[in-house]
Amino acid sequence: MDKALPDLTVQQCEVFRKALLRWHRDHHRPLPWKGEKNPYLVWLSEIILQQTRVEQGLPYFERFKERFPTVQNLASASEDEVLKLWEGLGYYSRARNLHHSAKYIAN
Repeated sequence: MDKALPDLTVQQCEVFRKALLRWHRDHHRPLPWKGEKNPYLVWLSEIILQQTRVEQGLPYFERFKERFPTVQNLASASEDEVLKLWEGLGYYSRARNLHHSAKYIAN
């Protein structure tokens, strides 16, 4: 049995696109990284939200954003400081990799 999606016409795609945008307008959640132009903050949110529910990750995003507002601030922090702020989120390798990557980017 072929499970491929059927070919959609341009008109069907447009109907779907409009329905999806309408749904988003009516049901979206206001999240601090939506519409964010700063790539560091978008990246930070992506790392925090890996394997993590939004409700759990949101306070961590806010704390990291406040404590490390730029990638340079994060890069200059000690690993212990980064891990302490990450405490309770789990998957500590994400924090270590985030910190290591920030150092690489900043230099």
